[in-house]
Formats: sequence, C-alpha cells, structure tokens
Amino acid sequence: MHILITGAGSIGIAMAALLKKSGQQVAVYARGRTREAIVSGGLHKTGLFGDLDFAAEDFELSDDYGDFQENSFDYILICAKTMANDAVSQELNQHRGLLNADGRLVIFQNGWGNDAPYRRFFSAEQVCSARIITGFQRLEPNVSKVTVYTSPILLGNLAHCDVRPLEPLARAITDGGIPCETTDAVDKALWAKMLYNCTLNPLGAIVGVHYGALTENPYSVAIMNSIIDEVFAVMTAAGYSTNWPDADSYRKEFYAKLVPDTYNHNSSTLQDIRAKRPTEIETLTGCILSLAAEHNIPVPVNTMLYRLVRTMEANY
Repeated sequence: MHILITGAGSIGIAMAALLKKSGQQVAVYARGRTREAIVSGGLHKTGLFGDLDFAAEDFELSDDYGDFQENSFDYILICAKTMANDAVSQELNQHRGLLNADGRLVIFQNGWGNDAPYRRFFSAEQVCSARIITGFQRLEPNVSKVTVYTSPILLGNLAHCDVRPLEPLARAITDGGIPCETTDAVDKALWAKMLYNCTLNPLGAIVGVHYGALTENPYSVAIMNSIIDEVFAVMTAAGYSTNWPDADSYRKEFYAKLVPDTYNHNSSTLQDIRAKRPTEIETLTGCILSLAAEHNIPVPVNTMLYRLVRTMEANY
C-alpha cells in the first residue's frame, strides 16, 4: 500500500514507523524543524512495542504536497493538531488528485467533530476516523515514544459507511506493532475517548500532573466526577451514546482500568502547555461547551476548566 501521513507530530511519526515496519510505501508531509530533523537524523519510534529506527531515505519526504505522485495514495492519515484542520482540509482539496479512486482519509486526532472540515470537500465514504487510546510523546522533532497502551486503535466511519476498505490499514498497523481493528461503532468509541480526554486532559494540564496523580487526590477526583456527569448529560442530550449506559458505569471502568492502564502518561494538553504551544482544548472541552449551549445543559465545571486552559495559553 501507498500511505501519506500529514502531521509529523508524536502520532504521525509513530504511524510512519509502524507502517514502514509492516512493509508499506510511506510518504511523510513535514515542515520546518521536523523535516530538517528527519533529513539529518532519520525517523524513530521508541517506548512500548519496541524501538524502530529508519533513515530519511526510507520515506518519501516533502513539505510540498505537489511533490507527491498523483492518484497514488490508498490512505492519507491526518495526524496534524486539530486546530490545523481547516487549513489541512483545504490543502488536501487543492491536491485531491493524490488520493486514488478507492482511497480514504483517516483522521488520527483527539476530540469530536474533526471530520466536518474534510466533509466539505470529500465524500462521507472517503472521510474516516481513528480512535486512539494509546499515549504518545514526541521526545525530539523526529522521535516519538509510545508511553502507555490500554486497547487497540479502532478505525471506522462516522457516516456508518462500509468499514471493509479500512481493514488493510488495520492489518498493516497491527503488523507494525500496535494492535488495530475496524469497527462499525467508531462514534461510540470516539465518545468514550471524549469522556476520557475531557476528564483528564484539561485538569492534568492545569495542575501539571500525569493521569494517575489525579486519582490520588479527593479534590481532583471530585472535579473529575463532575466532569463525567456533565459530559454524559451533554452527550445524551445531543443524541449520542457510548459503551456505558450511564455516568456511574463509566466511572467504575475509568477508575478501575482506564486510568491505571495509562497511569504515568502526561496528556497532550499538558505537553502543549509545557512547550507553550496551542492546545486542542477547542475540540475537547470546547466541543462540550458548544453542544451544551445548543441543548441548554449547564456545564459549570467544564466551563471553568476551558477558561483556565485558555488563560494559560494567553499567558505564554
């Protein structure tokens, strides 16, 4: 298969390495310091599931979509930060000939609603989504570390189109080292991830601790319990559902399995705050606030966390 990765951050670098290990032809769209680091030092994945080391020459590497071959890609993996989706979707539309007739865009991002910018230009069948509950950290511009793992990557389609075209990609990622499966219910999986990320990411970023530390303090536990209640209320009012019937059922697995499996992980939001980068808070807690306003659901705890993260960003 021929696969293009756009967004060479922690997830993009790891996916490039995994797919190259599984024998795929991999192209990487990277700019600035990231591109320079790959050219001079190769591309590397470390941490869980073993180390993978590749030279720049093992990939098609460019900062110009026009350098890639037309009508050649079976998949384009969107691994850029969510705040870039408007620009990335427009750029891919300008170079829509890169995707072959049966090709798929697959969004490897946190949050909800990330398909919308791409659905402006590509069909429902072409725009697919990945649920990732694996932790990644970029140690250097060209080095990604897998820090925690709790369940397979899931690939699916939010418009409930046929997921069979995603099966070769799922097998390739699995062969590369991280388990990956297809699902007909990726919407439920993404809302499970929204519950997880909205509960942990902003609070962990504000107080500056990893996931596990949040469960060891009764005050942060109380805040997280309120977040879960609010997100469940919003999700239900908006007509969505997930793998648990209610907030109490989710809380039991959250504290018993999900956080313990990812105990030592520093969220991407915390990593961004520490690096003084824009965060993805808009497609996480910001999405909850938008849906809450639409359906008249009070979300005071999520609102405060959103405002605090935005305040921290403003003070870089």
